[in-house]
Amino acid sequence: QVQLVESGGGLVQAGGSLRLSCAASGRTFSSYAMGWFRQASGKEREFVAGISRSSSTYYADSVKGRFTISRDNAKNTVYLQMNSLKPEDTAVYYCAQRSGGIIYSVPNSYDYWGQGTQVTVSS
Repeated sequence: QVQLVESGGGLVQAGGSLRLSCAASGRTFSSYAMGWFRQASGKEREFVAGISRSSSTYYADSVKGRFTISRDNAKNTVYLQMNSLKPEDTAVYYCAQRSGGIIYSVPNSYDYWGQGTQVTVSS
């Protein structure tokens, strides 16, 4: 059974940085695309960044140039480095895994989800 466990969230001031991690288990990590999504209070879950099986990356316009997604297949872990954080980045961040190697930005395209980690950016 696939399990995804996020860590690294917390409280940070605007302009600061955080690095989220997502440790995966249960199947061959390197074969599947991974994504990071976020959900702010009262809003729908939205795509943040994705990384394909071949490590191609894709970002939402709102985070492009500030966030970096990466993966370490030896550690079965995907990361989200978040720099220049803004109060509007405040949300619960989720990692997700697709049963395919290509990035999709639609939440329904992902089969497995972590429990989420809270990121709060103060102004």
